[in-house]
Amino acid sequence: SACTRSNSNRAAIGHLQRQRYGRLYPLLLVSTDGSTVRLRYGEPKRILMMPLDSNTLPEAERKARLRRQFPRKPKAKEEETFEGIDLDTYKKFWKK
Repeated sequence: SACTRSNSNRAAIGHLQRQRYGRLYPLLLVSTDGSTVRLRYGEPKRILMMPLDSNTLPEAERKARLRRQFPRKPKAKEEETFEGIDLDTYKKFWKK
């Protein structure tokens, strides 16, 4: 019977194939059709959603999603000018 002695070199070679972080966290994976799968993931997250392929969507829904993702910038409001205001009507509010 051959007896193998375990030393530090054997331990270093035997553990090269292990993962960097051995702990896996429970995760809920949601696919694009709405189905869910429970699996174990290396990072602590609760839900991971698969990205939706916009090429498979109808044209109207694809444009609606793009509008929600990139809303329009608000238009700049015009500045108020005091050219058309009669100052004599407000004379009573001025302090003397």
